[in-house]
Amino acid sequence: MSLNKLVDSAGDAVADISDGASLAVGGFGLAGIPWFVIEALLERGASELTVVSNNCGVDGAGLGLLLQSRRISRVIAPYVGENKEFARQYLAGELTVELTPQGTLAERMRAGGSGIGAFYTPTGVGTLVADGGLPWRYRPDGGIALASPAKEVRAFGGKAMVLEEAIVTDYALIRAAVVDKAGNCQFHAAARNFNPPAAMCGRITIVEAEQVVDVGELHPEEINLPGIFVQRIVALTAQQAARKDIEKRTTRERGVTT
Repeated sequence: MSLNKLVDSAGDAVADISDGASLAVGGFGLAGIPWFVIEALLERGASELTVVSNNCGVDGAGLGLLLQSRRISRVIAPYVGENKEFARQYLAGELTVELTPQGTLAERMRAGGSGIGAFYTPTGVGTLVADGGLPWRYRPDGGIALASPAKEVRAFGGKAMVLEEAIVTDYALIRAAVVDKAGNCQFHAAARNFNPPAAMCGRITIVEAEQVVDVGELHPEEINLPGIFVQRIVALTAQQAARKDIEKRTTRERGVTT
């Protein structure tokens, strides 16, 4: 593998993502999401996508752009809130949504990247997560068209645990603060949440980098994700790197206390 994984543009990075591909996407809400790779994929036009992510962006931003353009057919996520179109499509029977606990999702991605086929966890035991019956897809009339299956439950050390399968996707789309040309990544603050496990579980991982440095400039202790998990790097301009929107901004006048 080349020690220079830079590609010319975000468009080039996603050029081979075709209809029906599965994607793991990093970020939490709008924090740490790969803004420009997502927008390049929107322009690329791929559809019938399966997306694995903490959530699906918000209306008009992030993965919400792909959702409102009807490019996504299935979502594996723990959270539907902050996106009215996501909720509408799910409840109208237009979208398959596999709801999974947040920590379980992160571990399913990490396990996929580690070559672990499945694992047991106590999270979800005694609920529909383990027993089955979670609505994955509704019918237009509100009935359940597809429900989650029951999962294997076993006891370890006297504690019941449910078997969860690992996740491996065709591609992973992530964003990092500093990336060297070999793909070693450093994440800043909250961006170091779902970006590393998403990167691990993608067969081809694309990272948009706020800053690109030469190999050796990152001290080993500064690396949060080894370059072996990264295949393509998109270097952002300073203006692009400064784009860090948030879902909600709540402020008060200076000097006012509550």
